[in-house]
Parts: sequence; C-alpha cells; structure tokens
Amino acid sequence: MNKPKISVAIITYNEEKNIKDCLESVKWADEIVVVDDSSQDKTREIAKKFGAKVIKIPKQIFFDMNKNVAIRTCSGDWIFLLDADERVSPELAKEITNTVQKWSTGQPVAYWMPRKNYFLGRFFRKGGQYPDPVIRLFKKGKALFPQDSVHKQLEVDGQTGWLKNDLIHWATPEFSRYLMRERRYSTLEALQMMEDKISLHPLNWLKYLLFRPKRTFFLLYIRHKGFMDSWQGFVFAFFSGLHHAWAFLKYLRMRTKKVDVIKEWQ
Repeated sequence: MNKPKISVAIITYNEEKNIKDCLESVKWADEIVVVDDSSQDKTREIAKKFGAKVIKIPKQIFFDMNKNVAIRTCSGDWIFLLDADERVSPELAKEITNTVQKWSTGQPVAYWMPRKNYFLGRFFRKGGQYPDPVIRLFKKGKALFPQDSVHKQLEVDGQTGWLKNDLIHWATPEFSRYLMRERRYSTLEALQMMEDKISLHPLNWLKYLLFRPKRTFFLLYIRHKGFMDSWQGFVFAFFSGLHHAWAFLKYLRMRTKKVDVIKEWQ
C-alpha cells in the first residue's frame, strides 16, 4: 500500500518575518502550497527557497477565498491548512503523520486540534483563548471554506475527530501586529455590516459602541477568567471589546463617504 501524501496549504500577505519559521516547521510534508495575496515584501522569494509551490494572486479582501485556492491546488491525499504565523511542533507533526498513515475507511475525514495563542510574551490559558479548537487536517475533497464572511470554520463532508497536540499560533509577539490584524478584521466586519444593511438607528449606536464592547470584555476577562493571564489577559479583553466599536465606526465611514477598502484593510 502506498504511503498517503500530505500537502500543506498556506496563504500569505507580507509575511517575510513569519514564513521562514512556519515553513521550517512543516519540512516533513510531501508538498507545500503557498497562495500569496500580492505581497510587497520577500514572502514569495523565501517560500520558493523552501521548495514551496507559490501562486501569486490579485489582492483579495475575504481571504477565505485564497484558502480555497490553496486547498484546491494541493495534490496530496491529505491537506494540512496553516497560517504563516503558526508553527507545527515535532509532537504534532508526528501525530499528523501517524494519523494519516493509520487511517482507514470509517474513521474521521477531518480533525480538530487545540491551538495555543501567543500574546505579548505569554501563551494564553484562559480568556476563552485556549484550547481555541480549529480544523486543519482533512482528506482532499472533504472540506472547503464558505466564502461569505471571515473566520468561519471549514465545512466538512463527513465525520470529524480530534488530535491531542497543540498547534502553536505566534499571533501577537508585539502589539503592532495585533493592530495590523485588527485593521483587517474590523474592515471585514464593516463590509459584512454593509452587506447586512445594518441600520443607523440610535439603538445600534449603543449596541456597537457600548453594549457589545462591555459584554465582550466581561465574557473574556471575568466569565472566561482572562484575569488569570496577567496584564496580557486584560489588554486582550479590553481591545477585543473595542473591536465592535472600531468596526461600527468604519461602517459609518463607508455609509457616509467613499472609502478605499483596500487601504482600510492593509
């Protein structure tokens, strides 16, 4: 019986600081596919040096479309989906290869795994940020992303299972990276508000500028015990609450004047 082939699918945009360590962590894979969103740095050059198949595409706002391009390009029997700021530990790599090699009909076609999120000097253990489950390993042809919004899980055609080892998410080593990500996500949410035609009724002002920020902070910092993650837990909960206000204010700008969405996203 032939050994099943594993492909790694990665999407990138200006990730020259991250992509090397990411690719180092998946050198065990049979194939690496990088779909690049027209980066302006050396992301593509670095990926090519690692032997990755690199595809440059025009800039997209809803980046799940890029993930689907990467998934469809992969030729492996199994696909492992990875972000440039994520790392696969040797323990997780071994678990992935063992799971794929021992797979048989009737077993799950896709696997969840816990994810550890790094934020300003520590890995979160509370605040609703761990185990942060994600589906990343799946049989080719069994999973794709819906393309109507950001941060949706893969849609899987079949049974799912679990891996035990953590995926490492090197999300926020410095606060500037957090702000960069927040610019993108708040723009995406504002675009979703445009599509949903959210009204400008005074109650929605209160909802997005006051009630949702307060509720999010309470959930993350109090209910999910974010206070146990030291000052980083407070900072994360506070700015997670502000996300709703930031997105709504962007939505107001989009409603009242012409906005360069690409510039807002970058």
